Amino acid sequence: MKFTFENSTRVHFGEGQIKQVGNDIPKDKKVLVLFGGGSIKNNGVYDQVTAALADHQWGEFGGIEANPQYDTLMKAVELIRAEGYDYLLAVGGGSVVDGSKFVSAAVAFQGDPWDILAKGASTPTVMPIGCVLTLPATGSESNPASVVSRGNSKLAFFDPRVRPAFAVLDPQTTLSLSPRQVSNGVVDAFVHVIEQYLTVNHNAKVQDRFSEGLLLTLVEEGPKALTNPDDMEVRSNVMWAATMALNGLIGAGVPQDWTTHMIGHELTGHYGVDHGRSLTIMLPAVMKQRRDQKGDKIVQLGERVFDINSGSRDERIDATIEAVVAFFKQMEVPTTLADVELGDDAIVKVLASLAEHGREGMSEHGDVGPTELAQMLELAR
Repeated sequence: MKFTFENSTRVHFGEGQIKQVGNDIPKDKKVLVLFGGGSIKNNGVYDQVTAALADHQWGEFGGIEANPQYDTLMKAVELIRAEGYDYLLAVGGGSVVDGSKFVSAAVAFQGDPWDILAKGASTPTVMPIGCVLTLPATGSESNPASVVSRGNSKLAFFDPRVRPAFAVLDPQTTLSLSPRQVSNGVVDAFVHVIEQYLTVNHNAKVQDRFSEGLLLTLVEEGPKALTNPDDMEVRSNVMWAATMALNGLIGAGVPQDWTTHMIGHELTGHYGVDHGRSLTIMLPAVMKQRRDQKGDKIVQLGERVFDINSGSRDERIDATIEAVVAFFKQMEVPTTLADVELGDDAIVKVLASLAEHGREGMSEHGDVGPTELAQMLELAR
């Protein structure tokens, strides 16, 4: 497929790189530092950011949620309008970065900023953004996508202008993450790759091999991040894999799916299921329901990532799906709705919400609608 690839984010990778923040933000900018629940003030990250901004005028805005909430982000917008900030520095995980992207777009928007998400409305200008990543998972630090929640709705928007100008990736900052956060990040990155890889045979060998390398890295290093949490080499490999999983490279010129994510967003919006865990619940079910359409790539995944080389085609497909489930269990995340105590009522509600949000014609073939979605949720029981 024809494609145009560009990724303009400057990445500073490695220990001690937070000091680069002061060099990358012009000295004449008034900086608003946005963060989440305040863990950066306990793990040394805040102090490093403060030192890096010693020559800048800056303020702070905390409290951005794990699924960034529209009402919270609008408070940041009001603060910026009132105090004249003109540069954003997101310090935290993907949710803080996503939220900052929305803030960047909303400040100059004329009208109801929710239209940016609900209607794909464009804003005349955006604020520049940099970020210091502390939780590798979403890839938001170097892509143009943002996901924001409002009530039970969890919606995305895409704007190349909100791609961060720079990103600091210091694996040292991830050492204070809880095992749950580590697991969520690894599986989130894994499913990001799968959504761009597990489609059809298209002979885009470079994208496939990059994808398989990332999947192998996450399968090998993910469990180690739980059993050896202080291993900086493991943390470094996981962090870089999560960034590369969704910076546009492996998805350039190939069909993509994202059905798993769309269903997962509804589970998060209605029931508060962690984003990464919503994906591990739904991916095996999606693979089962789409085994005929995705069969060739499932077999390829099994062969190249999980070393499944024998048996009939159906047996290899079954074994590959089982291998994915086994990996998720190694990462200590749920793989069924029952694992998070959801049943019939949740299936009904999620299907209704998918219909409300117009989630039809999904998948690489554009042939996933209400019937297929219902089958997927049934298979996820």
